[in-house]
Amino acid sequence: MKARYPGYNVLDKRGTVSWDDVTREVIKQRMAPPSESRFLDPLAWQTLQAVCESVMPQSPEAAQIPVAAMLDERLRTNAGDGYRDMRLPPLRQAWRIGLAALNEESIATFRQPYYSLAAPQRHLLLERMQRGELVHPAWHGLPSDIFFSNRVLKDICAIYYSHPYAWNQIGFGGPANPRGYVRMYFDRRDPWEAAEAKPGHEVRARRGKHRVR
Repeated sequence: MKARYPGYNVLDKRGTVSWDDVTREVIKQRMAPPSESRFLDPLAWQTLQAVCESVMPQSPEAAQIPVAAMLDERLRTNAGDGYRDMRLPPLRQAWRIGLAALNEESIATFRQPYYSLAAPQRHLLLERMQRGELVHPAWHGLPSDIFFSNRVLKDICAIYYSHPYAWNQIGFGGPANPRGYVRMYFDRRDPWEAAEAKPGHEVRARRGKHRVR
């Protein structure tokens, strides 16, 4: 995996005026979520891990973002959006139903739990979910396409890009609190923002490293 922002590590801002104590604490929690589920049961946890791997595959050469663990922690704290589609049940209930139903669909189709499937089979079920073709009774009336768009894609992608490792990948400067951003013009950047490498000048990222050299 090649780094488009060589030498850039958003965590270098941790001890500077760019972040305040509240921001530092939030980032600290994102960097070290519990490695095991504290909300979902074992089968749902394995299913969630497999779904996260399918929706947001990560290069083995890059530092890994614990998407499933962060989502499980969000479910444990019941940190909702403050709104929801009326066709969906509340956050926790939606994920419990969706994961259980996906597993039942997998068993009905392939006679295996979802987490044990090969990648093409996992993707096939997700594609059918996206089209609303999964209608097993285990869905309890929850439209599978609405669950896919409003929970699976939304939650997993949002969590992935809330992590500092993802910020390093896209050159994001992190929270603008309290310093903020000054140079708001096209093709201008503040001194503390990442500089993108020109094509052909990217460097290879090292797995498990906070800093890219």
